Amino acid sequence: MQQYDLRKRLAKFMRFRRGDMALRVFAKKHGLSFSSVSRIEKLEQNVTIDTLEEICKAFRCDIDELFPR
Repeated sequence: MQQYDLRKRLAKFMRFRRGDMALRVFAKKHGLSFSSVSRIEKLEQNVTIDTLEEICKAFRCDIDELFPR
């Protein structure tokens, strides 16, 4: 069985996009919840389809870009 590690891949995407920016500033800039971004980066968030859509809108990207290999 192939392991996808989608949470890790999404967390890596978020950390890459945030760079050195403070988490609170990053979340506010992109219209995302601070707590959601924090939990995503800590692999603690069970992300819904709605949240994935919000992230895609915030970053003007398609869903496949959220899960780079």
